[in-house]
Amino acid sequence: METLSARDMQDLREAVARADLRAVEAEANAARVLAINADLIARNAHLELQNEKMRRALHGPSSERSRRLIDQMELEFEELEATATEDEIAAQQAAAKTTTVEAFTRKRQTRREFPPGLPVERVVIPAEKNCPCCGSDNLSKLGESVIRALETVPAQHKIIETVRERFSCRSCQTITQPPAPFHVTPRAMFGPHFLACLAFNKFGLHQPLNSQRDRLESQGIPLSLSTLADQIGAIAAAVKPVFLLLEAHTLGAGRLHGDDTTVPRLAKYKTDIARMWTYVCDDAPFAGGRAPAALFYYSRDRKGEHSRGHLTGYRGILQADNYAGYNALYDPGRAEGTITHAACWAHARRYFFELADIATQLKRKPGKRVVISPLAIEAVQRIDRIFAIERDINGSPAAERHAVRQILSAPLVAELGDWMREQRGLLSSKDAVGKKMDYMLNAWPAFTAFLEDGRICLTNNAAERALRAIARGRKAWLFVGSDRGGERAAMMYTLIATCKLNDVDPPLWLTDVLTRIADISQNRLHELLPWTWKHLREKIDTAQAA
Repeated sequence: METLSARDMQDLREAVARADLRAVEAEANAARVLAINADLIARNAHLELQNEKMRRALHGPSSERSRRLIDQMELEFEELEATATEDEIAAQQAAAKTTTVEAFTRKRQTRREFPPGLPVERVVIPAEKNCPCCGSDNLSKLGESVIRALETVPAQHKIIETVRERFSCRSCQTITQPPAPFHVTPRAMFGPHFLACLAFNKFGLHQPLNSQRDRLESQGIPLSLSTLADQIGAIAAAVKPVFLLLEAHTLGAGRLHGDDTTVPRLAKYKTDIARMWTYVCDDAPFAGGRAPAALFYYSRDRKGEHSRGHLTGYRGILQADNYAGYNALYDPGRAEGTITHAACWAHARRYFFELADIATQLKRKPGKRVVISPLAIEAVQRIDRIFAIERDINGSPAAERHAVRQILSAPLVAELGDWMREQRGLLSSKDAVGKKMDYMLNAWPAFTAFLEDGRICLTNNAAERALRAIARGRKAWLFVGSDRGGERAAMMYTLIATCKLNDVDPPLWLTDVLTRIADISQNRLHELLPWTWKHLREKIDTAQAA
């Protein structure tokens, strides 16, 4: 085999270095173009919104329908503005890795002055007492740089002035000034607690930004919708590394709860039905040591390819309903390995209960004769006996749960299966109770999987609880403004829901994350995960109390 000479090796290394440089430059240029396009789209949406407001002021009726149209346009603009800022930051980060690509900075509206009368708190960053160049202490003050950021404190607003003194050395004329502290958002207008409250109110309390804008204005803080949307985009860019860590933590669990719900998405002439998916890691029922977490994803539709993409490479247990889109994950020939399907007994019980509940039947068939099926009642009673055993072993170690189930639950499950097969043979193919029996019998291995593994729960309630907040939020925000807005919402829902699962106050945690994330090293980023953050904070509080 012919060996390369030292010259050839050097030429090869230089060629690889040039190729790497071209790849970085291409990536930076692509990010710049993406940021420019997002900026143009946001500016166009802003002009359309202003035009519609002027038309309404001059000619339009002050009807509820007209007001709702403005609200829809403001929500769409809010999402586009946040996306533009997120892409701007990504483009600037990519440009910083090169020397040939110019960083893209958006042209924003003229900054409003903060209203007079707000209290001002000065935070002075002292300069060095000695010249870092020659060590002389013969310094003369040239002035100072002041950054004014609006911050939120309980029940009031205030301005925090961060002052950086600038000195000149009389001996060597060197001018020194301490570096500016990190600010999450462009122009450093807002403090971390203000931003944390803004994000939590939008994604945790489901208050759209136009509602928050109106509330702030009523408190004497006039801020434009574009300014607030800017902050949301910057927050999303800042916290993405934490989201990626949470994603890896959740998908590394041996058992997941999975579910999805509808999310209306604003389209040109109507609202499309998009989806929000969740995967929840919760080992508390079997006394596992893994911290709980909830991971959310957004998709434009409910095709099975989305769930397959979410769980690429995952091997473990998936507790979910009998959605056909999951079936490819349970295929024994799956390249990454088979996922064990564990069905939800609460779903099955609910179907029988609806046929056995008089109130439900009357609501579905008002004014008609209602017949309550004795078979549905018996099915509910049989399932309830299994649930009673589960309540007693909830929180016990997996091995103990498995042993109890083999002794107490397995006979009841076998009797239930035999009883349903016997009764199903006596019912017509269209019988309502028979169809509910088919739901269980067709997926019987998934329903009995809990007998073989103590980690499996009887229900998928963990995922349903995670999605409950989105169901409540739909009544407030009505729809997401864009696909990027849906993805941004999924990321923020992940952070907020995981905080709640770990008994962490989301605004308090998010404030600290936004304050520290720029200064923390990559190998310490895990300290910002909610459960680790909580543990470290408790240690600090204990030390201070002592």
